[in-house]
Order: sequence, then structure tokens, then C-alpha cells
Amino acid sequence: MRQIPDYGDDRNKGYCVHCGSGADESRDHVPSKVFLDEPLPENVAVASSCRECNHGFSLDEQYMACLLECVMVGFVDPDRIERSKISRTLRNDAKLAATLASTRQDKDGRVVWDADMNRIKRVVIKHARCHMAYELNEPQIDEPEFVLIKPLELMSADERRLFEQDEPAFDLWPEVGSRALNRLLIAGPDVFSEGWLVVQQGRYRYRVTQHDGNRVRMVFRDYLGCEVAW
Repeated sequence: MRQIPDYGDDRNKGYCVHCGSGADESRDHVPSKVFLDEPLPENVAVASSCRECNHGFSLDEQYMACLLECVMVGFVDPDRIERSKISRTLRNDAKLAATLASTRQDKDGRVVWDADMNRIKRVVIKHARCHMAYELNEPQIDEPEFVLIKPLELMSADERRLFEQDEPAFDLWPEVGSRALNRLLIAGPDVFSEGWLVVQQGRYRYRVTQHDGNRVRMVFRDYLGCEVAW
């Protein structure tokens, strides 16, 4: 990814983007490294975070990343997992593997997963908050007004079109100096030709818009579509 400078309002910086505390103690990667493969892309986005919040998401992120890989193959089996990072985790963490195995169910010949949606929701909102702070320089500490978490294949044709499509126009330009505006002016409109920024192909892509409020859309593993709005 191209390195885009941020010249936005300094009053929106220097504190934890998750809890709002004044402790700017660490850098929270977005997406979290567990969702990406080695070698990591250059210039992965980071947001200010206190240590407690940064570390507090780790187990939920690990759970979600491992769950996604198990869903992709239909089993909790390290030998079948495509991503070596996740395969190693499942081999080394018997408790996590057992937790995931307990969520797998066979219903009418189909495999379904009774995922812990509270854990997944925390991870999704965490990523959305980081993207809002990094791209628009507009941290969102309050609870979001809307959260969507749904596999792409379960969306109707209209839902998928609305989720994927570009905004009709830049009716509201991002804050002066923000990375979102600098992407438009410095990197050129081709950055937004498909509306999405692909961090790593097949692993993670996202888009941040202000067409209808502050809105972040994300796709994990080319499987799970997520949207968070304030």
C-alpha cells in the first residue's frame, strides 16, 4: 500500500481510538496481523491505542481468524487449513481448537457454525474505529448506530450490489489533510476506481465513506462482509 501522509486536525490525534483515554501507548494495526499472511504488505495502517485496548482484542481476533479458516474448509483440522499461520495456531492451542470444534454442527447435510458473534462484533467494530481514525482523522468513540456482519454468499443480489458498489459521487469531501482526501488528491482517482482498498488479495479489503454518515465496510477472507456506521 502507498504511504499517504496525514495532515489532519491534531486535536483528533494522540489518544486511544477505542476508549478515548489520553494514553497513546501503542500502535494498533488495521487489519490485525493475524488476518494477513507473510510477507506483510508495506505501510499497513496503524491507529493510536492504549495498551489495555490493544492487547484486549488479541484473543478475539485470533478466534475470528481461526474460525474463518475452519469455515473455509468445513473442519477444525490444521492439516486442511490453507494459511500456515492459522494451522500452527490450531496445532498449538488445543483449547481454541476444541472451542471451535464445539461450534461446528451438521444440519440437513450442511455444515453450520454457531459462532460467538459478540467476539466477532468486537473485532469488527475495532477495525472500523481504526479505519475512521486513520483514513478520515475522525475517531468514533461512541457505539455505532449500525453493524452488519454477514457472509457475502448469504447476501441477496441487491444486498451484495449495495454493499459492493461505489458511492455515486464525492458529495462530502473528507477533512482537509486527512488520508482519505490525500488519497484522492495525491494518489489520484484510480485509487477509488472500484471503491475498495485491497490490503492483501483474498485476505482483507475495506472502504471508508461519508456519503451517508461515517461508514466503514470490510471484507475478511473474501468471505465475511462487515459494515459499521456512525
